[in-house]
Amino acid sequence: MIVIKTPNEIEKIRQAGKVVHLCLKSMGESIVPEQSTTNDLESVAMDIITTSSGESAFLGYAPYGYSPYPAWTCVSVNEEVVHGIPGKRVLHEGDLVSCDVGVILNGFYADAAWTFPVGDVSEADARLLKCGQEALMKAIEFAKAGGRLGDVCHAVEKHAMRYGYTVVRELVGHGVGKSLHEEPPIPNYGKPGMGPTLREGMTLAIEPMINEGHSAVEALEDGWTIVTRDRKRSVHFEHTIAVTRNGPRILTEGE
Repeated sequence: MIVIKTPNEIEKIRQAGKVVHLCLKSMGESIVPEQSTTNDLESVAMDIITTSSGESAFLGYAPYGYSPYPAWTCVSVNEEVVHGIPGKRVLHEGDLVSCDVGVILNGFYADAAWTFPVGDVSEADARLLKCGQEALMKAIEFAKAGGRLGDVCHAVEKHAMRYGYTVVRELVGHGVGKSLHEEPPIPNYGKPGMGPTLREGMTLAIEPMINEGHSAVEALEDGWTIVTRDRKRSVHFEHTIAVTRNGPRILTEGE
């Protein structure tokens, strides 16, 4: 069942979203090539979440068949698509690092992700980053009351294909708000005019995952980190949004 939120509940999700935004902004600003580790970025987010009286939505998360996730955030580098576990890995000039943050504040959840360049990156990687950001915003444009979820999903794949890239098909976005993962699932591909009708009060985590090469992915031995099977690079961008009578409202951009 898709959970419809009241204006007051949407405001609470937005407050959690402000913490998520601050975490991502600060994580990106803290990156120092050849010095920062993925665990350093995790520490930045931990401090902000703690100071904000929030909780990590990821720490201890354990869907059926998984061991509990062992970190506060996900930090994924280059060929790692999502769910990278922060650790001692040093970020090098030219890397791409995706930071994914989920926060619980006053009982409500918000979730967002952003992929950052580490120092100067190649023209090819800059193009991949540009495509990912644009795909997210184009998908959000379709998140209007009375529209169909398939329009949102189709927008991501259509834009990726324009660049010659692929979308990850095994992983999806999701509803979010009263819990981390709610209905409906939001794949990054779909047919226009199909799927559930979007209604005012829906809150959705839309998250393009776009691969430079083939769409296929696989899990590493840690059971969590998802990588591209061909080990080419991937980017991940995500916002939590609300469907309102005035169009989509981004809840994780800090306003």
